[in-house]
Amino acid sequence: MKKLLTTISILGASATFTFGQGLKPVEDVNKVVDNTPDSINKALMARPKPGSSRKGNNPVLFLIGNSTMRNGTLGNGNNGQWGWGFFEHKYFDSNKITVENQALGGMSSRTFYNVLWPDIRKAIRKGDWVIVSIGHNDNGPYDSGRARATIPGAGRDSMNVTIKETGVKETVYTYGGYMRKYIEDIRKAGGNPILMSLTPRDAYGDDGKIVRKPHGKWLEQVAAEENVPYVDLNEISGAKLDMYGKWKESYHFYKDHIHTSRFGAEMNARSAAEGIAASNDPKLAQLKAMMNDMTLPTVDVNREEGKPVVFITGDSTVKNEDKDKDGMWGWGSQAYTVFDKKKITCVNCAKAGRSTRTYFNEGRWDQVYNSLKPGDFVLIQFGHNDIGPIDKDRMRGTIRGTSDSTHVYKMEKGGTYELVYTFGWYLKKFIQDVREKGATPILVSLTPRNEWPKGKIERRNDSYGKWYREVAEQTGVEFLDLHNITADYLDKKCGSKEKAMKYYNRDHTHTSLLGAKTNARSIAKGLKANKSPLAEYLK
Repeated sequence: MKKLLTTISILGASATFTFGQGLKPVEDVNKVVDNTPDSINKALMARPKPGSSRKGNNPVLFLIGNSTMRNGTLGNGNNGQWGWGFFEHKYFDSNKITVENQALGGMSSRTFYNVLWPDIRKAIRKGDWVIVSIGHNDNGPYDSGRARATIPGAGRDSMNVTIKETGVKETVYTYGGYMRKYIEDIRKAGGNPILMSLTPRDAYGDDGKIVRKPHGKWLEQVAAEENVPYVDLNEISGAKLDMYGKWKESYHFYKDHIHTSRFGAEMNARSAAEGIAASNDPKLAQLKAMMNDMTLPTVDVNREEGKPVVFITGDSTVKNEDKDKDGMWGWGSQAYTVFDKKKITCVNCAKAGRSTRTYFNEGRWDQVYNSLKPGDFVLIQFGHNDIGPIDKDRMRGTIRGTSDSTHVYKMEKGGTYELVYTFGWYLKKFIQDVREKGATPILVSLTPRNEWPKGKIERRNDSYGKWYREVAEQTGVEFLDLHNITADYLDKKCGSKEKAMKYYNRDHTHTSLLGAKTNARSIAKGLKANKSPLAEYLK
């Protein structure tokens, strides 16, 4: 087949890559498609000029890797995939050190060293740090196509090859051989090398656990021989994925079995930081001193021995102003009117204006998740704000339904990209997370609005009610139908919007103190009807 040679300029240097005829994507032996010829120039331009992030005389932490570290043409998530290098800066004090993601998709340890490394090497100063975590692409042919393979192992073997398409002669080394080259170059420049194993793939072994890549053992061997710090990212993240279970594990990847979604990229970024922070290697002491606090955010809970905690999540119908007797109230503020505080601790973690998506994006769900202990309960109630626009205004809407479908949206404000899921998917995530911690999730349908079509209060059983039931059926979670319990009560008690207005305040959604107390009583009624384990803690 006729070949097309594409010459690209790389930060002042030049290199030649060989691609198939036409501008078709290149697929590797893992059936993974990386950069295409018409986008690789953009990808190279998106990478920072080596050393350009440096602040004064502060050190730089250079990240060396492939598409698992920097993904997509521009590395900005516009394809729904993210590399963990995008998030690593969060774990380091930018006033002491800057994190510079120099990774590029499609690179092996060999091609990165030959093509991109020379300019990075020139930018390294004394006191800088370099994390080398690359190897997913060290496969395939040695002398044709992308010609990026390295000899497997940590030995010192080498071979001479001639690239068929270009006639260029090259000496190819082992995977470990290239690691030694990086280490030598970094040390010559006065920098500090760190070897880090690869990100895990979405692949399970016969033991039912995530497969650990052999590169980790080779890296560990080289690190020991060269007296270089080693961080086993593959094991740290792999252990987390093992714990998550297959459904949660799967959404840490997107489109294929190697590249990560934002979930996976953020997990790997934290795992990399955790590995550094937990290392006993004295050579990492100075770098650790430049890290931010690694403590996970939690909810402020006054736990008492023998008493479980019920975390209440939701929007303004659950937590509102909750202070003026004539103002707006959420039913979570009235939890102790139905729960016995001698038996259980109630914590209202709801926040006005939030949808399932924004509650998660803002880190509020993580605070609850990090606070959970076996025996706790979580009431999950959302929906009023999930109906809004997805990519404009408050950017809090979710995709309708309960499937696991997703879509990449470009946000109108800020121009950032986000992989958005369905309303039901976010609920399923919350449910799985709670169970993972040994706690009990309870799904609560949204409060009814004070709208009365055809003389009856509005019911949304064909939309959110339907989706709640589908999630309950799919997950087996306890479902408390607050929506219909309160609606039945108001239909019987009021009979019209005007008479029901005393249960609401200012509009058709937010409740008065009376309305909040009524919804709290509906919670108690639903728990009793369900014969819920949480009902044991009612007054």
